Amino acid sequence: MTGGLLVVGDVVTDVVARHATALVHGTDTKAGIRTLPGGAGANVACWAVRSGCAEVRLLARVGADSAAWHRDRLRRAGVRELLAVDDAAPTATVVALVDPAAERTFLTDSGAALRLAPGDWSPSMLDGIGRLHLSGYLLFAAGSRATALLALREAQRRRIPVSVDPASAGFLAELGVDRFLDLVGGVDLLLPNADEARLLTGLPGPADAAAKLSLLVRQAVVTLGRDGALLATGGVVTGRVPGETVRDPVDSTGAGDAFTGGYLAALLAGDDAVTAAAAGCLSGARAVMAVGGRPPLPGDG
Repeated sequence: MTGGLLVVGDVVTDVVARHATALVHGTDTKAGIRTLPGGAGANVACWAVRSGCAEVRLLARVGADSAAWHRDRLRRAGVRELLAVDDAAPTATVVALVDPAAERTFLTDSGAALRLAPGDWSPSMLDGIGRLHLSGYLLFAAGSRATALLALREAQRRRIPVSVDPASAGFLAELGVDRFLDLVGGVDLLLPNADEARLLTGLPGPADAAAKLSLLVRQAVVTLGRDGALLATGGVVTGRVPGETVRDPVDSTGAGDAFTGGYLAALLAGDDAVTAAAAGCLSGARAVMAVGGRPPLPGDG
């Protein structure tokens, strides 16, 4: 497959707090705290570049408060940023609480991210693009949902494959499973994690969930963290890819985004789905070995 990757998604300022002991309510808990660029869509774009995709574009909305910083970080990562600047809302912020096992819990202020507006979109953004990827976060608010659907419909009109990451089991529950599935039904690729797959199907087993989802979209790829990924098409599990061994994980923030970036880059390079999933697992393993959701840039501490 030829062409680049367009990601329509979110840019976030991540405040990552890694605590070595359990949180103690009502008092202090020691933590290492860093402020880093993040956002599911932006993370996917950066990992796609790191995985060898030569042309990656990102459409997202940021606040004027940190637009210059986010532009610089994306450009340094090799992403062609198409950022809309919001003068009325700050850039989205996520506080990620990372426990000693590297598992993360998020506190989310969507800020400008879900204010991505139809006027920020142009069909020309798809010129020369081989795949469109949508961050599911955009589907959780009316304005950004309308923008995401404009991009989806134009891509389908041009017969450009579309992938969607459901983004958050918590937000999915608020939106409603049936509504989400109506919005994404018929897309080429759905990339939930195991919790999201269970929520979307009501089935406890990830294999059964993957198979069921693949009846609603052309392919479902369910990520399983350290256990790898499951691939399903036409109601049948077609592949099981083991995860990469990571002895000392640091932070699982963005590991699913890293998988998606690696997976999509491999598909664009012409790899089959199983080979692409192995590439995604490798990116995910690399992600958990560093703090934050993106590949480290040269000069990062």
